[in-house]
Amino acid sequence: MPRIKRGVTSHHKHKKVLALTKGQRGTRHRLIKRATEAMIHSLSYAYFHRKERKGDFRRLWIIRINAACRAQGITYGQFINGLKKAGITLDRKALADMAVKEPANFSSLVALAGGKGQE
Repeated sequence: MPRIKRGVTSHHKHKKVLALTKGQRGTRHRLIKRATEAMIHSLSYAYFHRKERKGDFRRLWIIRINAACRAQGITYGQFINGLKKAGITLDRKALADMAVKEPANFSSLVALAGGKGQE
């Protein structure tokens, strides 16, 4: 049975790991052992933060809606409650976008939700 040398396959594996850690500092992109650790950590962070990003955006939308509502003289909670009672089903992403890009339409929504509204 002939002897099989594994230099080519391990070189390919190492190149793949080093390509994934490109941009890291110091030994994290040079030495294969440290690069493998860095790659495993960075891939796990990327996975968890993809899930976390959804909540981050929701928080951002709520902050934007709240700021626009307070400028109209109503709180975020009162605004959302008023929208639900009025039967308006817009998600927070659309509301935040409207608050930033179309303030006139947003103020009419505030008026529908029961706010004072500066029209």
